[in-house]
Amino acid sequence: MSFAAYKMMQWPTGIENCASGFITHSRADFVPQVNPIQTDDIDSEWPHRGDIGPVPNLVVTAANVLELYVVRLQEEGSRDSRSSAEPKRGGLMDGLSGASLELVSHYRLHGNVESMAVLSIGFGDGSRRKRRDSIILAFRDAKISVLEFDDSIHGLRTSSMHCFEGPEWLHLKRGRESFARGPLVKVDPQGRCGVVLVYDLQMIILKAAQDGSGLVGDDDAFGAGGAVSARIESSYIINLRDLDMKHVKDFIFVHGYIEPVMVILHERELTWAGRVSWKQNTCMVSALSISTTTKQHPLIWSAINLPHDAYKLLAVPSPIGGVLVIGTNSIHYHSQSASCALALNNYAVPVDGSQEMPRSSFSVELDAANATWLLSDVVLLSTKTGELLLLTLVYDGRVVYRLDLSKSKASSVLTVGITTIGNSLFFLGSRLGDSLLVQFTSGLGASMLSSGLKEEVRDIEIDATPVKRLRRSSSDALQDMGGGEELSLYGSAPNNADSTQKTFSFAVRDSLTNVGPLKDFSYGLRMNADANATGIAKQSNYELVCCSGHGKNGALCVLRQSIRPEMITEVELPGCKGIWTVYHKNARGHNADFSKMAADDNEYHAYLIISLEARTMILETADLLTEVTESVDYFVQGRTIAAGNLFGRRRVVQVFEHGARILDGSFMTQDLNFGVPNSESGSAPESSTVLSVSIADPYVLLRMTDGSIRLLVGDPSACTVSLYTPSSFETKKSVSACTLYHDKGPEPWLRKTSTDAWLSTGMSEAIDGADGAPHDQGDIYCVVCYESGALEIFDVPNFNCVFSVEKFMSGKTILVDTLKQEPAKDVEVENQSSEEMTGQGRKESTQNMKVVELAMQRWAGQHSRPFLFGILSDGTILCYHAYLYDGAESTSKIEDSVSGQNSGLNSISGSRLRNLRFVRVPLDTYAREETSSESPCQRITIFKNIGGHQGLFLSGSRPAWFMVFRERLRLHPQLCDGSIVAFTVLHNVNCNHGLIYVTSQGILKICQLPSVSTYDNYWPVQKIPLGGTPHQVTYFAEKNLYPLIVSVPVHKPLNQVLSSLVDQEVGHQVENHNLGSDELHRTYTVEEFEVRILEPEKSGGPWQTKATIPMQSSENALTVRVVTLLNTNTKENETLLAIGTAYVQGEDVAARGRVLLFSVGKNTDNPQDLVSEVYSKELKGAISALASLQGHLLIASGPKIILHKWTGTELNGVAFFDAPPLYVVSLNIVKNFILLGDIHKSIYFLSWKEQGSQLSLLAKDFASLDCFATEFLIDGSTLSLIVSDDQKNIQIFYYAPKMSESWKGQKLLSRAEFHVGAHVTKFLRLQMMSTSSDRSGAASGSDKTNRFALLFGTLDGSIGCIAPLDELTFRRLQSLQRKLVDAVPHVAGLNPKSFRQFCSNGKAHRPGPDSIVDCELLCHYEMLPLEEQLEIANQIGTTRSQILSSLSDLSLGTSFL
Repeated sequence: MSFAAYKMMQWPTGIENCASGFITHSRADFVPQVNPIQTDDIDSEWPHRGDIGPVPNLVVTAANVLELYVVRLQEEGSRDSRSSAEPKRGGLMDGLSGASLELVSHYRLHGNVESMAVLSIGFGDGSRRKRRDSIILAFRDAKISVLEFDDSIHGLRTSSMHCFEGPEWLHLKRGRESFARGPLVKVDPQGRCGVVLVYDLQMIILKAAQDGSGLVGDDDAFGAGGAVSARIESSYIINLRDLDMKHVKDFIFVHGYIEPVMVILHERELTWAGRVSWKQNTCMVSALSISTTTKQHPLIWSAINLPHDAYKLLAVPSPIGGVLVIGTNSIHYHSQSASCALALNNYAVPVDGSQEMPRSSFSVELDAANATWLLSDVVLLSTKTGELLLLTLVYDGRVVYRLDLSKSKASSVLTVGITTIGNSLFFLGSRLGDSLLVQFTSGLGASMLSSGLKEEVRDIEIDATPVKRLRRSSSDALQDMGGGEELSLYGSAPNNADSTQKTFSFAVRDSLTNVGPLKDFSYGLRMNADANATGIAKQSNYELVCCSGHGKNGALCVLRQSIRPEMITEVELPGCKGIWTVYHKNARGHNADFSKMAADDNEYHAYLIISLEARTMILETADLLTEVTESVDYFVQGRTIAAGNLFGRRRVVQVFEHGARILDGSFMTQDLNFGVPNSESGSAPESSTVLSVSIADPYVLLRMTDGSIRLLVGDPSACTVSLYTPSSFETKKSVSACTLYHDKGPEPWLRKTSTDAWLSTGMSEAIDGADGAPHDQGDIYCVVCYESGALEIFDVPNFNCVFSVEKFMSGKTILVDTLKQEPAKDVEVENQSSEEMTGQGRKESTQNMKVVELAMQRWAGQHSRPFLFGILSDGTILCYHAYLYDGAESTSKIEDSVSGQNSGLNSISGSRLRNLRFVRVPLDTYAREETSSESPCQRITIFKNIGGHQGLFLSGSRPAWFMVFRERLRLHPQLCDGSIVAFTVLHNVNCNHGLIYVTSQGILKICQLPSVSTYDNYWPVQKIPLGGTPHQVTYFAEKNLYPLIVSVPVHKPLNQVLSSLVDQEVGHQVENHNLGSDELHRTYTVEEFEVRILEPEKSGGPWQTKATIPMQSSENALTVRVVTLLNTNTKENETLLAIGTAYVQGEDVAARGRVLLFSVGKNTDNPQDLVSEVYSKELKGAISALASLQGHLLIASGPKIILHKWTGTELNGVAFFDAPPLYVVSLNIVKNFILLGDIHKSIYFLSWKEQGSQLSLLAKDFASLDCFATEFLIDGSTLSLIVSDDQKNIQIFYYAPKMSESWKGQKLLSRAEFHVGAHVTKFLRLQMMSTSSDRSGAASGSDKTNRFALLFGTLDGSIGCIAPLDELTFRRLQSLQRKLVDAVPHVAGLNPKSFRQFCSNGKAHRPGPDSIVDCELLCHYEMLPLEEQLEIANQIGTTRSQILSSLSDLSLGTSFL
């Protein structure tokens, strides 16, 4: 393995930063949606219920992923809350029945976001212009990017970049190399400036641009529909050393001053645990007034003697002002005029014997807490255990005289950040569990003079009905979630009699799935695995079982990259070409209740139509599938092209090659023949047959073999159709693909994009067709692609062109109507001629490329926008998402570069969809497939409800599911059956919202989607809550069990904890002289460990705990492994469960550990008999890793490794090696080679020789490295060693004793190094699939290669792989990668090359070879327009098809799970 590729398979999910702001819309855009009919409310001061004001966007980052969401509210009784099928989470509150997050844009950056802030536009500027906020992102070491939302591209664009790295800024580091934390960003609440703390002591002041000035001219700000985003004008640096500050802990801007005022929390001199009794109040706060114009920063007030564990500042909103200092044991309030404090527990010490601090009514520790403001005087705090607390500031005028802390009865997920969204929602962002969107409401309780509790009960009963409903529904939601990640309703009790306490209640509205942090995973068989599968299909037999989460959010995540449907039945059906299911109800009223019928989602299908090569079969889908081919009037003598329902499911239309039939149930009502030539087009009758069909009630669009288009127009009153040839297609060039798009709903989306959009607002009820057909069923459009690659959208049935794009095929990022922009004519001619010239020199022609299939669909949901899909003949899939851009008439800058040239039509018809645009959506993981030149079959099948999900299914040799969640496409492959030729939905008695598909082997399967998985994630995931922290998991293949180390926090009395810290051998008594008797009865939290043995549930339900092995007190289980040992007495192999533990008893007691061996019995019903201990032995040192080596047991015990042989009753040492100087982190074995990683001293490579029974060191890495995980990488006959470290790098080493630089073989040589950007905790070696290019070399029958890839999991929740490459592919991809660094505009202006540089954090490091390519950058190649792809391929001396086949071979070879 000299060359490798790094490829992400699941991106980070653990959220690290969250913030809210008006990014995609401004405050002024907010139209109260409380009453859908009321539209004259725009000018009035307040919405008509004052509760829910403008709702800002939510911005979250997870490692290097940036996502922007808009919050959608569902009012009670509004149209969408009635029509949506599934009940909303959390019941009804404040007139809202639900709220959900909808994705606006998703970016993967070339750098991890260290901190983020939203630069807001101040309220006080009085201008009525639409002002928007911007996002400030900070990256290590000192890079800052400011992003704003650009409507014209429907995405973020960089407005300014600030970099303080590199040689000219070296003096900022003051000689230091490593820094405890990355840059920290805070902004002034009124948006006058932002501040970034870099290199621990340098403050960078970013001055915000005033109205209408800035780095960018004012004229272009108005291009974006008049909305202006906050921008940064200039920056300068303040060195905090000059202000005599040494150790800055936090800083924040406070409210209520004319100039921006920044309060800094810093420590004057450090202290430590042993000195706390003498020196503890070491922190202070200083307030600086920042004048950005004069660059002065005078100190205006300060406060000293704050406790040493203060770590966080919170700015108190106006009208109170001031700052809250949060410490572990106390909270302090300080402002220029007043201060007060609150002790949280007994460890809080008043400053220098002054008066006693007021105490809170309960004891709590607030280290690692996060906070946000719910009201201007109430803070919501989330503690390290996930409890939610409320801190109320009791104030008089502007003087705060007391702090009140109250417990909520809610506990939530463990957070990394909370942000309030608007005035009734907040978001709990979490890296350790699922993040939650929560709605809150507050009411002021009566003045509570009696005991708090009765009052609280009465208080809740004041508005009893919604609250009871709420409590009930949230507990239901609790059971649905299964985990402890729901909030329950609560009212907070006051802690003293005279306060008027606010009561809050909460409801969880939405959650974002997170599978991180992945501490360990194992690879096991799925419950419904197919033993006969071969090749890639075999991969979907496996699943990844991961330890994720922490504490009460701990869970086992079962991840599967591919979907494997649950089969209900299967039949052999050779030669199938297509399947369709149709509805039919016998007693349908003629026109009665048309819309209700059409919306009836639970109607069962009536017939299944199966098209074979020369005939058609019809099956009735009642209780049993019975063939009724003989007894129906369907056309059965030839193959069917398509079938579907017309006229609100009253009729069935069946289209075959030469005609069509309309049927009422099983009786034909009309028969059409297309053979008769039209009078206009005098073609011979037999020449033209139907190629493809698209049905949108009441129209049927036909594409003929001669490239012409016919339309069947239905008449709903008579239920008949007539053939019509659109006149606009008679002379034009031939059509390569076409489809109908039904813009459904009472308010069709595309109407909003035409110029006369104001017509469509409240008028939809008024416009009613004369023929009585209800017009609110929406509009129908016809999307057409020509052989030339152009795309046009027509309205049906008039066939006026409403939207056109010149080169749809080339896959531009943005599609704009060609009539929108008018580029200079001469430029255009020049372009064309130069293109022709380069075209002749090119090896590769795109003449034969064309669009072979189109689909356009808008799925259910109030705010959903249509998607447009196109499949090219080379297998590329283009996916576009429509959006609305109401630009001013002046063309925006980007439009010149966007889509094709001006067409000759200068008559802009008024009905064009001139505000419609499409933005291209990247598709992550699909593998391309060349479509055959014969008649292409339809590959896209759209589904509205399969197991409650909507989206489309892509059939073909690499089938995949595209599911739509929160306006985002989730793509999940389906590998288990190989190629799929036909697919359709089926809903009947035995198969509830299921599906039917036919494989290329000719097997028809009726299936359902597995309901236990959550599909709104990069990979489908099933979470099994554990209620504790999982540490390590392994797979016991013989019994299909998963042994797993779990630790649960337990509260213990302090004297019990102290007695466990005694060394039992010496037997000293603990001196309690400095602890009082009350202190000895305090509780202390200790983690208690156990090994649980879980069995997957057959039906896919919750997993069963089959047995538990408890550890002794203060004993931690460190490792659990399934080992195969050779019993030296019986000479038989035994498979045992081995556990390594360590006693954790403080630093005064010598470390000890135990090794335990268990046998797993046959009887799984009785849990006592499942596992039995066969051996246990105490050893010196912690036993941190175990492995079986050729029938022996290798134990890493403290600073040595010992090899034991097993006699059946005991372990006897046969060899040892003092290898790791400190502590083994991981141990891997291949044949007789051993690789071990030390916590501090990098890796060691050893071998075991049986004859001399000796362990010998072959080589080691002489550098110091803090290892996280190690593994062997096998590529054919070469063996490499891979290691990941604490600086988020991976390195690949190799052993080459013949090379001179290896010091006669003592030193491992570096083969590659790479910065992953996440802590890799586990590698798993998996055999790669063989792909088309390898087949020629290997035996044609084998589907495996002797080439292994490493799958890895990280603490961010991401999963990726390192796969070996051959040199030719590597050179090709590496030169492409170098081109793409410059060819692609990178989000936030980050450089992918610098991101992937090895990060040594100041340690000496010799750079290794650069022989890993980054697929995260290479995947941008397919997103480039076709012309640029060809140009780049030409520049690096290869072809586009070669690059694409290299990339698809890589994704095929690593399509695991």
